[in-house]
Amino acid sequence: MHDSRTVRAPSMLRLAAASLAGTAIEFYDFFVYGTAAALVLGPLFFPTFSPVAGTLAAFATFGVGFVARPLGSVLFGHIGDRHGRRPVLVASLLLTGTSTVAVGCVPTYDTIGVAAPLLLLVLRFLQGLGVGGEWGGAVLLTVEHAPAERRGLWSSFPQVGPALGFLLANGVVLGLSATLSDAQFAAWGWRVPFWAAGALAVVGLWLRSSLAESPRFLEIDDPARVPLAEVVRDHWRLVLLTAGALSIGYAIFYTVTTWSLAYATERLGVGRGVMLTCIMCAVLVKGSLTPLVAMLGDRYGRRPLTLIGCAAAALWMFPLVALLATGEPLLMFLGFLGAMLAFITMFAVIAAYLPELYEPRVRCTGAAVGYNLGGVLGGALTPIVATALAEQGGRVPWGVGAYLTGIALLSLGCFALLPETRPVPAVAPEPATG
Repeated sequence: MHDSRTVRAPSMLRLAAASLAGTAIEFYDFFVYGTAAALVLGPLFFPTFSPVAGTLAAFATFGVGFVARPLGSVLFGHIGDRHGRRPVLVASLLLTGTSTVAVGCVPTYDTIGVAAPLLLLVLRFLQGLGVGGEWGGAVLLTVEHAPAERRGLWSSFPQVGPALGFLLANGVVLGLSATLSDAQFAAWGWRVPFWAAGALAVVGLWLRSSLAESPRFLEIDDPARVPLAEVVRDHWRLVLLTAGALSIGYAIFYTVTTWSLAYATERLGVGRGVMLTCIMCAVLVKGSLTPLVAMLGDRYGRRPLTLIGCAAAALWMFPLVALLATGEPLLMFLGFLGAMLAFITMFAVIAAYLPELYEPRVRCTGAAVGYNLGGVLGGALTPIVATALAEQGGRVPWGVGAYLTGIALLSLGCFALLPETRPVPAVAPEPATG
């Protein structure tokens, strides 16, 4: 049996900061592809398609990353449950960083023909594998070091990472859009954010190099031989429920950050910089509120917040598409903001909630597989389905609103079937009388 007493307890703030920085870097890599898919990858890699078909094809390569994420969670979950959470953080960051830099080096269709989109597909798949392992490793290392009564708060730091990664990715694209002509951006400017991933990966590896292993993992004396087999045999219902529950969060996020960007710039004629600014402001609010909402989860429980968030999402999806269709920056921002507030009410507590649902010996695999399967349901399909539905509708894409509302109701039902997991504070016994 491992002896957890030999492990020096790290500063929770330092540990949480390193986890946050790592998730921010990996999700920067993942998100910069989504922004490029919405803006330039269609005409550069699928030039023989119509504009709408090119966008759909670019979103299809975008979706491949989500399909790969559950596979990455199986691969890295096996490592995390057998050999520790810390190796996952290093390996996943290396894989994601190198594949992202490589995307920036792929020649376009005009240069190498059909090999260009095929290379894009392979590299996006590798990105997805890396990100699929990242979340489980970063969250578990934080959760399993944190005191039980503050587990929600400390585990929310890795959850802020995706928002920071998104802001960084889109901030770079916005800066390039403001300084380059459309021709320059299409010729080489879009590659710069991918190349920057190399420097960010080096920073992330340095930050993670001295992190201690999870004490909870070191206490396990019988690690699962094949974690996935145990998860499928003993926890399959839980995996399916968590995947369905999380799907609306992914659907909201990628509707706002990816599909709406393509829809507004192509269909409504809204400037790229205007859209990026509206979206980034909404994501900034979402990231800022994450620790506060997570503290509410520590006080009132994980499950109530997830139910409130799903209900709010179901009520907001039609107003979201109506506000987007106006093309007015302030109204679009309000639509995005309402969606992001519903999103974070659910997802701020997920980093504590999912690990608490699984026993420690299969926690890295179970939590990560459920989390990333939700990404396939909500993240991979939503930009593709929304683009197709919007093409069939009028100026206001009500079909997109109906689709998102349906996902929100599905997630609400799944969360309703999950138990509460917040640790109950110990109550001191009353002194004896008489």
